[in-house]
Amino acid sequence: MVLIGWWGWLKPALEIYTRKPVVVISLLGFGAGLPFLLVFTTLTAWLRDLGVERTAIGFFAWVGITYSVKVFWSPVVDRLRLPLLGKALGQRRSWILIGQLGIAAGLLLMSRLDPVDSLWWIAVAALLVAFASSTQDVALDAFRIESAEDTLQGAMSAAYIFGYRVALLVAGAGALFIADWLNWSLAYLCMAATMALAVLALLWADEPEHESAQQRIISENHIVDEIMGRPMHMAERPLWQRTLIGAVICPFLEFFQRNGRFALLILAFIGLFRISDITMGVMANPFYLDLGFSKSEIASVAKFFGFFMTIFGSLLCGVLVVRFGIMRPLLLGAVMVASTNLLFALMALHEGTPPLGWLAAVISADNLSGGIASTAFVAYLSSMANRHYTATQYALFSSLMTLPGKFISGFSGMVVDGFGYAEFFVVAAVLGIPSVVLVLILMRHQNEQQAQPERVS
Repeated sequence: MVLIGWWGWLKPALEIYTRKPVVVISLLGFGAGLPFLLVFTTLTAWLRDLGVERTAIGFFAWVGITYSVKVFWSPVVDRLRLPLLGKALGQRRSWILIGQLGIAAGLLLMSRLDPVDSLWWIAVAALLVAFASSTQDVALDAFRIESAEDTLQGAMSAAYIFGYRVALLVAGAGALFIADWLNWSLAYLCMAATMALAVLALLWADEPEHESAQQRIISENHIVDEIMGRPMHMAERPLWQRTLIGAVICPFLEFFQRNGRFALLILAFIGLFRISDITMGVMANPFYLDLGFSKSEIASVAKFFGFFMTIFGSLLCGVLVVRFGIMRPLLLGAVMVASTNLLFALMALHEGTPPLGWLAAVISADNLSGGIASTAFVAYLSSMANRHYTATQYALFSSLMTLPGKFISGFSGMVVDGFGYAEFFVVAAVLGIPSVVLVLILMRHQNEQQAQPERVS
């Protein structure tokens, strides 16, 4: 009877994941996650495997800055309806398709190039992939939120993250296996072909409903008046003014008005939280190769095994957030991410190639901490976004969270060449200290805010 009762509760919950919007978003999440590693750690492994200098490899981290500045064109993606595709597919799906085709084209171009002879063209192709991918992300975030009612948003987020993580596995372990068995060009050619899965999912998807132009004007008129503290008469203004104020200015004004003087502190925290793991990540695959591990060993341990540790960390963090709220798991993640870099420093001091089990242990700790930190961080960012400006504010947060790390990681190869891997990983660990301090400050601020009603009453 107990089992029947559990099944009666579990069956409806599982059936949510069979609904069309949820299945679609998992496939689109796959298309969103696929290009990320192909212009980041997988690309650095390719470059190092062909003997490209580590200083040059480090500068390739700056390609990822494209993800960090997508907020500048997010209002365009949010508001501009593409002339032909927009009519055929709808506003969200048309922009996602443009991104998908740009990713496939960039990966195809990379597969036809030799990094030794055409390093600059590899950089240009990687930049195309990153730009198309970040544009897809902006449209896809809006599509995900608009495609289902509030009761399905939890399942939509879980399905999206699962698809994204599977894509990281394919672009990491899958590409390394293909490169080891065949060659790097075929690996990137296969990745370009794999984008067809996301394109087919997009064609199967339904365009979500949008507010009409009149409804948007009414909504924005109310929000703008509330933010500015006086009537702005948005409906009477020219179209370009309504667009500029509603799409670009108001999302930022609302955030600063809501958070007051702590707004800058929150933005500083968002920018610094991932600086440690992003800085370390660009040199991870070159580090494994220089230690003497084969590409297949890296794929099986660092990518495949690490994938499951990341999923476990995410699930564990979900339980911790339910039990303790967001801030304490966020603090735990910040401490763990910084600390695990010291394990890499210890491994770098080992003479010769360390045992494979040692690599597995360090990778397990790193991915477990990453799963906890990233899940808590996404929950925190989601809590910071106003529902009226979710796309633009979330684009701001997700852009800012990678910008400092991407910039600093560009110098990672110079640090390794100048001092060594052990010293580099110690520096990466130290870079995580400010985020720990800022979490403690934000926790104290949150506790003070929660205590205020009690003092007033």
